[in-house]
Amino acid sequence: MGCFECCIKCLGGVPYASLVATILCFSGVALFCGCGHVALTGTVSILEQHFSTTVSDHALLSEVIQLMQYVIYGIASFFFLYGIILLAEGFYTTSAVKELHGEFKTTACGRCISGMFVFLTYVLGVAWLGVFGFSAVPVFMFYNIWSTCEVIKSLQTNVTVPGDQICVDIRQYGIIPWNAVPGKACGPILENICNTNEFYMSYHLFIVACAGAGATVIALIHFLMILSSNWAYLKDASKMQAYQDIKAKEEQELQDIQSRSKEQLNSYT
Repeated sequence: MGCFECCIKCLGGVPYASLVATILCFSGVALFCGCGHVALTGTVSILEQHFSTTVSDHALLSEVIQLMQYVIYGIASFFFLYGIILLAEGFYTTSAVKELHGEFKTTACGRCISGMFVFLTYVLGVAWLGVFGFSAVPVFMFYNIWSTCEVIKSLQTNVTVPGDQICVDIRQYGIIPWNAVPGKACGPILENICNTNEFYMSYHLFIVACAGAGATVIALIHFLMILSSNWAYLKDASKMQAYQDIKAKEEQELQDIQSRSKEQLNSYT
């Protein structure tokens, strides 16, 4: 074959569905881990500077956020390896690759591994649904602060309703204790917080991290459909393999009978 025919044959063996799911999974995990890590650091800085000046009041929160950042490192490493494994599984269970590399026999161990990937991907998908919901919580909190700042800006021209009476109390979200000082920000102080780069970056990074978690959920659902299809293919291939083995055995027995009959006939003649 020429170079063009070889390229077409190689491209025909690429599992495009698994490739798209892998790219989507890598992109979603990268957005969630990268943006989430930076946004958590900015959130701690905002709390320390404006809502909890005493270190002991937010010490537990700082430890939890630091632990979450370490968990983010683990999530990124795990899904990098898991995505590559699923992509390799997609390569070696598609019919196009089987046609390229010739006939091979499916084993019970291979079908068991494929079924294990289906179960594990289902569990990870359910877990990432929880991560997606959890990542929406800081977006909701930052949106409330931002919308309050917009209200203060709109009331600057209205003398009857002073902006100093509009406040945001972070303590009501439960992330810092009720005895934290000052715990809340009102009027111009709150408006200055919204104008800082840390607030702007953290707010938008949390939004991107939430979108990344949603993309990861979609990628895992895509992987689950692919793995289920591959498992069904392997199951049917095993039945076809058993049928071909029985057929080949019967044909061999028939050939043996015919050869013995010819030998006996030749001996009589």
